[in-house]
Amino acid sequence: MTTPFYVSPQQAMADRADYARKGIARGRSVVVLTYADGILFVAENPSRALHKMSEIYDRIAFAAVGKYNEFENLRIGGVRYADIRGYSYARHDVTARGLANVYAQTLGTIFSSGGEKPYEVELIVAEVGSTPADDQIYRLTYDGSIADEHHYVAMGGNADQITEQLKRTHRDGLPLDEALRVAVGVLGPEGGEKRGITAAQLEVAVLDRTRSQKRKFKRIVGAQLGRLLGESAAASEDSASEPGDGSAAGKGSAESPES
Repeated sequence: MTTPFYVSPQQAMADRADYARKGIARGRSVVVLTYADGILFVAENPSRALHKMSEIYDRIAFAAVGKYNEFENLRIGGVRYADIRGYSYARHDVTARGLANVYAQTLGTIFSSGGEKPYEVELIVAEVGSTPADDQIYRLTYDGSIADEHHYVAMGGNADQITEQLKRTHRDGLPLDEALRVAVGVLGPEGGEKRGITAAQLEVAVLDRTRSQKRKFKRIVGAQLGRLLGESAAASEDSASEPGDGSAAGKGSAESPES
């Protein structure tokens, strides 16, 4: 009978964390930041079907980096949680904080379980308030850790570098076009080299508190995105159609969105 190879719990957790971080680091970054009328989501994602950001409920949206099939499972679970809670109680009882707590429990349980590999994902759950002071942004990591972020947050491969740039360029009350250019400006540099990102390479969405509808989530595509970026109509006309709210059924890794 052979003796089982012993790995200390500390080493096992460190190995799982390293595995998850390496998977997440391969993905393009996502930036979420506040602007005058709400919360802006920006990612480099040329896919028109596999979304990194989606609506969850009336005032709540979700963004993710990592393995697409894993964060898509979490997105679907979040929509179900919100629908059931809103139906059972009231729509205003569905909150970003409650949803973030559910995600934290799920990710924490998977990470500490020895039966399956940890999820290679990071999430952002955001809720737009009636005023800028009421906006909420929560960041969740692969191990279920949760952080209450203010004004801006980045996740993905170059998150630390992008966050440092956002500290210098973001300010409260930015109009949407300026906030978008700030986000694109920090996503552009890669490996110390500058590069341009066009509208066709971007996925952009907002939670707009000024919308008259209950549902505040809206994708920005096509000519509107080109105008906000200051691109010519010809350059922006490719990103034509609005693909819906992110219910793509694809699976797999990603560049598909992730890689």
